[in-house]
Amino acid sequence: MEYAAAKSTICRQCGRYFNPSAPSPGLKLREKEETAGAHGPFKKLDGLWSRRGSRVVACFECKRKHEVSDAATSTNCPGCSAHIDLRDYKITTSFSRSIRTRGELHLTSKGDLSSTSVICQSALVEGKLRGNLQCEEFVTINFTGKIPGRIAAKHVIVERKSDVQCFRRVRVDTIDIKGRVSGGIVATGAVTIHKTGTLEGNVTAKSIAIEKGGIFSGQLVIGAAALTQGELLPAEKLAAAKAEAEPSMPVVAQPLHAT
Repeated sequence: MEYAAAKSTICRQCGRYFNPSAPSPGLKLREKEETAGAHGPFKKLDGLWSRRGSRVVACFECKRKHEVSDAATSTNCPGCSAHIDLRDYKITTSFSRSIRTRGELHLTSKGDLSSTSVICQSALVEGKLRGNLQCEEFVTINFTGKIPGRIAAKHVIVERKSDVQCFRRVRVDTIDIKGRVSGGIVATGAVTIHKTGTLEGNVTAKSIAIEKGGIFSGQLVIGAAALTQGELLPAEKLAAAKAEAEPSMPVVAQPLHAT
């Protein structure tokens, strides 16, 4: 006998009880396999994203380095608890406030940056730079005009269409000159003047390379160990530094043209 509301019924052929609403064997196992197959690649992508979505920053105060998310706009140093700004700055008008960030700086062609002190990770200069700029990584200059402030960075690139006059020494590890630069350069590494580049000014560097067509005019000091910036030293220390360095400084006063 069969009942419509019963959970089980009797087979007319074999006389055994069975549940018609029960799932067939293997259905749950296939669901688990499909679920695992669907979420497996996403888990791998999530892990890959988490590895790529972070970077290492250094504290301004104690120089300790730690890892932060790329999406973070600020953090605190785990060592000294100092605040670290991670924001990027884009200057499109006149700007005079100080900036200290581990983010990037973009000074647009319409921007006018007159801050006394600007510290950033890297910078692109296309507008007027009146203050001092210090970058942890690199500075790209694509600008024509005068730069009265100091520039300090690991690497500086002067683009082909640039024509800049630097009133203070540019302090770098390395520099690539593809345009025209007038001013002094102090480099702990190499100075490279490309075939379209021109450099007029005194250079102190570990080495210099001038491609065919490149032009250099000024005094050259190669291989000096102590690279001091005169305008930052007191008068008595500056005189002592000059007296100590002069005997070992070979000077080339004539313009050098690559052939």
